[in-house]
Amino acid sequence: MNKQQTQTHPHEPRKTGAQTLAGNLAKFIAPLAIVPLFLTGCAANENPSVLSESQSAGSAALQTISGSGASSQTAAQEAWRAGYSGTVNYDPVGSGAGREAFSSGGAAFAGSDVPFKTEDLKSSFANCEGGIVEVPAYISPIAVAYNLEGVQLKLDAESIAKIFTGKITNWNDEALAELNKGTALPDLKITAVHRSDKSGTTGNFTDYLAQAAPKEWSAGEVEEWPADLNGEAAEKTQGVRETLANTKGAIGYLDASQAGDLGVASVKSGDVFVTPTAEASVKTVGGSSLETGRGSADLAVDLNRTSVSGAYPLVMVSYLIGCEQYKDAATGTAVKAYFEHVISESGQKAAAEHAGSAPLQADAALAEKVAKAVEAMK
Repeated sequence: MNKQQTQTHPHEPRKTGAQTLAGNLAKFIAPLAIVPLFLTGCAANENPSVLSESQSAGSAALQTISGSGASSQTAAQEAWRAGYSGTVNYDPVGSGAGREAFSSGGAAFAGSDVPFKTEDLKSSFANCEGGIVEVPAYISPIAVAYNLEGVQLKLDAESIAKIFTGKITNWNDEALAELNKGTALPDLKITAVHRSDKSGTTGNFTDYLAQAAPKEWSAGEVEEWPADLNGEAAEKTQGVRETLANTKGAIGYLDASQAGDLGVASVKSGDVFVTPTAEASVKTVGGSSLETGRGSADLAVDLNRTSVSGAYPLVMVSYLIGCEQYKDAATGTAVKAYFEHVISESGQKAAAEHAGSAPLQADAALAEKVAKAVEAMK
């Protein structure tokens, strides 16, 4: 069956600058090194479905389904859909718009870089009989990307916060020079680029600043950029990337798989500076736990971005969101089949190779919980 194309302008996945994410994954994927996340729960080998290929699509025709949401998932969605036997449309409108479309019934599923807030779960979901499923499907670093020729930049949380709050405005600022000793920083104005739309990537970026630099970042975790802060606004991941590429001295944040030829900063974690790789991102997830007060199929990860020295702290856990039970059984069957494909070992490997993400199977306990949640969907 022919796959339908992404409804906005698709792009070919591009490698990050000096540190190529996909290129670093070969030795990481092969052994699927296990990083403990949730100490409770069964081992992955107790449930073969965790590591098996998707079996649900079979030979029977599945209903065409449409989802929308996180633009950060674009490259991964391309890989997942290319290897899937059914037809899936995905519109990368942004996490906030995707969750709204799912809630109203305009999309059968959503992709989101942040889960629904617990207060939002009290609302009804148009396609659902009861509760929702939220499962991690895509673990990826967020790159602090910039347009400075010949510079390998080092930053810490405080300097990033000061740049995006307008307290540091020139690249030769003393604070940046101190972090980058031996590197010639230009006398050039900084253009800080942020998302103009409601964005889960912004939510993860600001959550990092709130945890790691609370004295310099007082806005907390927000998906919409604070109106009182200046900077250059750009829509969706693609807009940020294009603005950075076209603006000398610009700096912004985006999914690392989309950084392309831009410079990518090393971010201080403990006493070392860490580049945004899949391996370093999994370490941050490994130091985190599930949020409490949610249903058994609502697997929202409470990211701890400051506890593991040497882990890349600006990590994003992106979710697939669906219904525990769909009002329309055919839709439920199709969405469940697609989710099973995405979380399978082959689906996760395809995303890792195409988008530089970390496979779920790198954390056996998390993969087990995700598989059980999807298995219960109807």
